Amino acid sequence: MAVVRLRAPLTELTGGKRELQLDGETVRDVLRALEEEHPPIAGWILDERTTIREHINVFVNGERGREDTILASDDRIHVLPSISGG
Repeated sequence: MAVVRLRAPLTELTGGKRELQLDGETVRDVLRALEEEHPPIAGWILDERTTIREHINVFVNGERGREDTILASDDRIHVLPSISGG
């Protein structure tokens, strides 16, 4: 199971959970499992084509990840919303 670490404000959509263990062969699989387990987060990370939204950054073991990034069972995924402002 991959470990998914979320940052605020996404943790509000998972009932305050910052770290979750989820199954999946790819980043897309794990993020879809996250949506199934926590329906309020659906649409915030993946769009309708199941691609990562442009304002979301995903890192796998510290390296930039994409939807089709293949995962090992001990991988760590960090999901970070972009911060904007002026």
